[in-house]
Amino acid sequence: MGLPTLSVAQSRRPLAPGIGRLIYGLGIATLTSAGIPAAAQQRVPERADSPLILTGTIALPNVDGRIDHFGLDPSGRIFVCVIGNDTVQVLQTLTEKRVHVITGVPHPQDVVYVPEFNKLFVSSRDGKLYVYDGTSFDLLTSIDFHGDVDNLRYDDKAKRVYVAYGDDEAAGIAMIDAATNERHADEFKLGAHPESFQLEASGQRIFANLPDLKEIAVINRATHTIARWPLTNLEGNFPMAVDEANHRLFVGTRTPPRLVVLNTDSGHVVAAIPSTADMDDLYYDPVFKRVYVPGGQGFISVFEQSDADHYQLLAQIPSALGARTAGYAARIGKKGRDRFYLAVPARQGHDSAEVWIYQAQE
Repeated sequence: MGLPTLSVAQSRRPLAPGIGRLIYGLGIATLTSAGIPAAAQQRVPERADSPLILTGTIALPNVDGRIDHFGLDPSGRIFVCVIGNDTVQVLQTLTEKRVHVITGVPHPQDVVYVPEFNKLFVSSRDGKLYVYDGTSFDLLTSIDFHGDVDNLRYDDKAKRVYVAYGDDEAAGIAMIDAATNERHADEFKLGAHPESFQLEASGQRIFANLPDLKEIAVINRATHTIARWPLTNLEGNFPMAVDEANHRLFVGTRTPPRLVVLNTDSGHVVAAIPSTADMDDLYYDPVFKRVYVPGGQGFISVFEQSDADHYQLLAQIPSALGARTAGYAARIGKKGRDRFYLAVPARQGHDSAEVWIYQAQE
C-alpha cells in the first residue's frame, strides 16, 4: 500500500523519539520535467523500529578532513580513504578497532581489495594508482595516470581492476591486470571525468556517471561502443548502484537532491524521488529491496522498492553533518546480517572521526 502524500508545508513535523528514530520528509519541492514522473512529497510513517539500527562505532583518532570512499574485504576488514589527511584507515569489523594506517598516498579517493591476489589498489587525486600487499601493506608499485584517479571497481571474472581517471578529453576508464599490475592498452575514453561507475556481472556493460556532461555513459566492454543517456533537469550525478535482476540503475543527483531510477534496457527514467542532499554514495540492498543514500546534510535516506517501477521513502535516519560516504556489506549466509558502515568526519564536541556501524533489519 502506498504512502499518503503531503504538501511541503505539511511535511515539516517534529522528530519522533527513539534511538533509531524516523523523521518526516524534508519538504523538497516536487520535480516535474519531460520524461521524469512527478515525485510527490511523502510522509514517512512512524514506526517502533528502523530499517537501520546503529549497533557500534569505530573511532578514528587523529583523523581530520573529508573522508572519501570505502573498500571491503570479505574476511572482515574495511579500508577507508581519508582524503583530508592522506591516509587509508584499516579497520577490523570483528573487533571494531582500527588495526593499521597506510600513509604515503596523497589525497586517496577509493580503494579495492582483491582477495585472489591479496592486493590493495588505492586511487589518488594527484594522479596515481597505488598497489599494496594486503597483509604487510608494503607498497608493491604505482601506476601514473597523469590525472585525477578516482573510483575503482574489480571484475573477478576477468581479474581486472577498472580505474576512473582524468579530466575533459583525456578522461576515461582504464583496466589493470590484477595479477601482474600491468595497464591494458585498451581504454574507454569518455570526454569528461567519470564519477561512480558500475560493472554488470551478467553482461558486458559499464554504467558511468559523467556529471560534467549531465549524462550517463553506457560502455560495452565487448564491442567498445559507448551510448549516452542524458539527464534532463538533473545535475550532479555522482553516486550509483545497479539492480541487475530488475534491470534498474540507481543514480543520486545533487541538484536537485534525488534518487533517480533508470531502466537499463531503455535508459528511460522511471522514478525521481526527493532524497537527502549532498550524497556521495548509495547502495542497493537486494535482500530487503531497499536503497540506502547517505547525505552530507545529516541524514540517511532509505527507500523501499515495491517493484521495478515503484519506490517510496521509507525513512530519514538522522546521522551527522558531512557523513556522505559509506560502505555496504551484503548478508553472508542465512544467519548473517547486512551491514551499513557510515563515515562520520571529526566534529565539534567529539574526540575523533568515526565509522558508525548499522545493521539492516525488517
